[in-house]
Parts: sequence; C-alpha cells; structure tokens
Amino acid sequence: MSASSKLILKSFPNINNDISEYVESVLETSADEFENVDDVYEAIGEVLLEVEVDKSEDDIRDICQKLLDILKPEHEQTKTTNGGLHRMLNAPIQLNDLVSENTAEDVNDPNSIWMKNADDINRNVNTKAVERAEELAKKKQDKRDMKETKPVNNYRQVEATASQVISKKDTRAEASGNNNSRDIFIENFDICYGEKVLIQGANVSFVYGRRYGFVGRNGLGKTTVLKMISTKQLFIPSHITVLHVEQEVVGDETRAIDSVLESDTVRVNLLDEEKELQRRLNENDDPTGEAGTRLNSVYSELEAIDAAKAPARAAVILNGLGFTPEMQERATKTFSGGWRMRIALARALFSKPDLLLLDEPTNMLDMQAIIWLERYMQTWQSTALVVSHDRNFLDEICTDILHLNSQKITCYRGNYSEFYNTMVEKLKAQQKEYESQMEYRAHVQEFIDKFRYNAKRASMVQSRIKMLEKLPKLEPVIVEGTVTLKFPEVDKLQPPILVLSEVAFKYEGTDRTIFRNVDLSATMESRICIVGENGAGKSTLLKIIMDKLTPTSGTRSVHRNLKFGYFTQHFVDQLDMSVSPIEIMAKEFPGLKGEEYRRMLGKFGISGDLALQQTESLSGGQKSRVAFSILCAHNPNFLILDEPTNHLDIETIEALGHALTKYNGGVVLVSHDERLLKMVCQELWVCSKGKVYSLDGGLDAYRKIVEIEMQL
Repeated sequence: MSASSKLILKSFPNINNDISEYVESVLETSADEFENVDDVYEAIGEVLLEVEVDKSEDDIRDICQKLLDILKPEHEQTKTTNGGLHRMLNAPIQLNDLVSENTAEDVNDPNSIWMKNADDINRNVNTKAVERAEELAKKKQDKRDMKETKPVNNYRQVEATASQVISKKDTRAEASGNNNSRDIFIENFDICYGEKVLIQGANVSFVYGRRYGFVGRNGLGKTTVLKMISTKQLFIPSHITVLHVEQEVVGDETRAIDSVLESDTVRVNLLDEEKELQRRLNENDDPTGEAGTRLNSVYSELEAIDAAKAPARAAVILNGLGFTPEMQERATKTFSGGWRMRIALARALFSKPDLLLLDEPTNMLDMQAIIWLERYMQTWQSTALVVSHDRNFLDEICTDILHLNSQKITCYRGNYSEFYNTMVEKLKAQQKEYESQMEYRAHVQEFIDKFRYNAKRASMVQSRIKMLEKLPKLEPVIVEGTVTLKFPEVDKLQPPILVLSEVAFKYEGTDRTIFRNVDLSATMESRICIVGENGAGKSTLLKIIMDKLTPTSGTRSVHRNLKFGYFTQHFVDQLDMSVSPIEIMAKEFPGLKGEEYRRMLGKFGISGDLALQQTESLSGGQKSRVAFSILCAHNPNFLILDEPTNHLDIETIEALGHALTKYNGGVVLVSHDERLLKMVCQELWVCSKGKVYSLDGGLDAYRKIVEIEMQL
C-alpha cells in the first residue's frame, strides 16, 4: 500500500472503499499536475469533506498538504527552520515578487536587502544558486514537455487520447455512492489522435433502454469513441456495467455453451457458493448454523435471476447466431476466428450489460443470423451503442442515430433512414438561411457604400452599420465530400467467358459433398451476387471459379484472356502495416513515379496525407481501399469480391455500388449487405444445403425464404 493510501485510511478510517479507490486514482493520475496544495484540494477536497463532516476545511487542507509532500517532496514550498522562513530555491528569483511578500518594516529595515544599492545586491545574491535554480526549472519544463508527447507504438503510430471536463456535481454523485440512474451523460470531451483532433467539445447522452446507431465517415473516430467508453477513459458512473464486443473469445477446451454461461458472473458465483454450502452441510461442517441460512438466501437469489432458465436462454442465443446443438457442445478452440467472434457476441447478449457496445456486429454474420439479431435487438431492454455499415440493420434496430461529422457528435431521433432525411432537410435549411443572410448583408452593405459620405444620411448609414454588427454570423454549411471509387476500363471479351457444367465438390478425406450439379455461366456484363448461410460453400465456389480448387466432378471452362481480381478481407489483413500506402504500392509495382502511385490510390479515396500515413494508423475502411487500389492496378477484367463491405462506411459502400455498376468487366459478389446487393445484383445465386442455383425474384425473394425457414 502506498504512503498516500495509508495517510488517507489513517485520516479517514470510515472511508467507503469506492471513494477511497476514486481518491487514490485521482492522486495517481494527476500527481504530476499538482503544483500546490490548492491544486490537491480542488481535485479531492470536496469529496473528503463529505466523507467526514466533523473535519473543517482547514483540516482537509492540512491533509492535502501532507499528500502533496508525499507525492511531490521536491515541491514542498515552505518549512519553518529555527523559527525563520526557509524557501527552497527551485525557480528563478523575482525580486519584485519577494517585495510584495514583506511588510513595510522589513523594507525600511536598514539591514534589509531592499535598502541596499545595486552593487550590494549583486554581492549578496548567490549567482550560482540562481543559475542552479534556472537549470532545475529548465529540466522541469523539459520533463513536462516529454510527458505531453504522445506515446507511440511499434510502428511509431501515435495513440488516441481523451480529455474531459468532469463537473463537480458528477464527482460528488460518484463519491456519494447514491447515484442509481442508468442514464449516461458524457459531457465536454475531446479526443485526439496525436496532433489530429478527432472530436472537440462533444456532449453525448444515452437514455436507458434506447438503441443508438453511431455513423460517420471512416477514420473520424467512431471505434476510438467505443474504446474510450469501454476503458472508462471517458467518465462513466462506476455502477454502470459496460461490455464492448471487440475481441474474439480465446480458444480452449471450454464448450461454446459453457463459455456463454460463464459470462454471467453473478450466476456463476452463486452456483459456486451453493456447492460450497452444500458440501459444508453434507460434512456437518456448520457449527453456527449460518450455512443453512445462507443457502436459503442463495436459492432465493438464483430464483430471482432465473438461473434455472439460463442454459436454455444461452442455447437460444447461440442457435440464433448459427450454432447447431452439436456446435454448442464443441470446444471453443475448434472454431475459426469468425465463429469465436459470434461466441463473444453471444456472451454479450446473454450477460445483459447496462451499456452494450457493438462494433460492426454484422461483419461475421450471414443473412439468417443478421435477421435473428435484428429481432433480438428490437427487444433489448438496456442501452446499446452500435457502429455499423449495414444501413438496413440500423433501420431495423435503432431508436436514435449519433452522427460524427466536423469533430462534433449530433443526435437525431429515429432510425438511419429518418436521420438521413432529417439531416438533408436540416442542411438545406441551414444553407438557405446562410444564403438569405449573405444576400441581405450585401444589400445593406451596398446602401452603406453608396451613402457613406452623404452627410444627410449619416445617421441612417451608422444605424445600418450597427445593425450589421448585431447580426449573428452564420457559417457556411460544410458538406462532406462525396466518395468516388473508380475501377479500370477493360477490353471486352467475346462470350462464353466462364461456364460451370455439372460441377460437384467435396474436400479430400471427407464424406460431405459441399454441392453438386452446379450449372452456371457468366459474361462480361454479369453482376452476380451469391448468398447463403455460413459454411454452405460460397468461398469454395469462388475458389473453383478462379481455378484455385479443382471440381470433384464436372467441368469448368473460361476464356483464355480472362483475368480475375480477387478481393477478400484476408488480403487487407496482410497489408504491411509498418509503411505508408505509397510504399506498399512501390513494393507491388516497382519502378513507377510517385505521382503514378498517388493516382492509383486516389481512385479509391486514398489521397493527400492519407497516402503518406502509416497503414497501421488508417481505419479499417481506409485499409480496404488500399487493398482495392492494389487489386485494380493489376487491371483485372473480372472481379471476385468476397465480403468487400467489412469496415467500409455507408457512404463508401454506396460509392462501391455505383462503381461496380459502371465497371465494364464481370462481377461476382459475395455479401450480406442488403443495400449493396440491391444496387448491384442482376442475378442472384443461392448456395445452400448442397445446391447452387439461380433464384428469380432477387434478394426480396431470398429474404422471404429465410424468414419462412426461421419460423419452422
């Protein structure tokens, strides 16, 4: 235990544990900023006053002085030595400051330094001490400057930092321990990424029971905000439980369903206590009779939280996310990363935190699971904050939308479509008001300029000048630049360019046939979208199309000049994170000029400083654009895209849809983003239950089939 902690416990023996931890954390994190006792008192004084009402403000200040002496002994300003005042020389001496601290008698004293002439002063001042003080002050400033420098990671990437002004009201409410509200107010906070300001002066309110969608362009800081909330770098009351679904479950021998059940720590602790109490009773190890009484209380608590129904509830959640009964019994280590992320999502839904943070939850889900999650989240009773690129998903689950733009966060009521319509109308109204005022200003200014030197109208001119000064200064509406993606022009190939005939496939050493009797074809005008549940064989079909896998039976024939461009999230993850996008392009296409690399990247929105930043510092969507730049620089004439929307923002997905419709090569797209599918799809292939077939009616027909199957 630290000396400051011991002093607090000694001075306040009845202090609450939560308040004690709060005070210790303030002292630990803010020690370097304390310059005097007033700083310490301002940070924790009012909290300590409420802990012990018998202590006066002077008593608390004495304790704060002792804490300052412990935390920063070098800042101990005054000590009484042999009845005289001794001041530590830790700063340059300012004589005029010292004058103000002495009385008139001191100044008039003939032996006082104030009555001596300049030569006497120069002889009496210890110049070496002054030089030493200046040197110490310089070292102190250098040390402070070093602390203000942002930490960097292995790639020399700066870390995001948050700062927030916490009101005394919030501090007192937290210290009192009586705050039972489950509404959350995060006020007056900034978030920076190195020297770049992401968010400035933002205020966000989360009303308990509402579901918030968090939208904005890639790279503006949405994921960073979620991390700041989950790590409590932004102030969240301590009684609020927060769960951020960010990392996949660690694979071990634990069964999938047990992993979900273990997330409810209250239930787990009560069950463990029940076993221990039962053991004591069975072994007659209960001389006081307390075990029996406590056991009855445990039973009541288990009944209150419906502990008996927990396994069934966990199974329902896992089943909705695509886990069959057999899969629920398997060890977590047997699942891939995507399925472990589903387990992490299931744990979050099962444990029911006060604030659930979801970052792109639909990325690892097929359409069946997305529809189930939509319905489940519609009944979610606590607060949820969701970052998602899936416009349809946001429309289905959100009651409010938070929009991050121009370093501000604005809240809109309603789902995404309602937000978008409201925002468009709001921007139109703001632009109209701005243009109207500018027109009015120009008209008044014209009058002023015309009669400025007319003596008869001087009073009228002055009146209009004052009127212009009083008009509120409206800022022009800042409209986000549109995202534009451009795929390369390619030469036409005469059909047929791709034909699958009677194709069947199964992996060597297995009995399961993935699919059979596949008869499909594609042309340069094809816009084919493939849907189906996870594990049905969509990626396998793509590999057969590209000749990465050989069919077990049947034939595959392609045009000799067909050149595939294959995009998958796996390629994004393989980018060299330690260099800039321009350096990546230079490694992939050596010998070209820098302007050519910039042109390649610029087609996918990686321009200006983005092209020079380290790839690690880019957002997930920006990394995907770098991968698209590499893909298209190879000039493919047939694109194979496997879940390309992961980590792209809504605006970029729209731009991708428009770019694919304009591309004059062939396209095969695997995606569960309904907005993109509706924009691109001209032919829908369904890969399900050992079959691959073309479905008339498109995505709407497929969604109806899925909903019917879910009801069975």
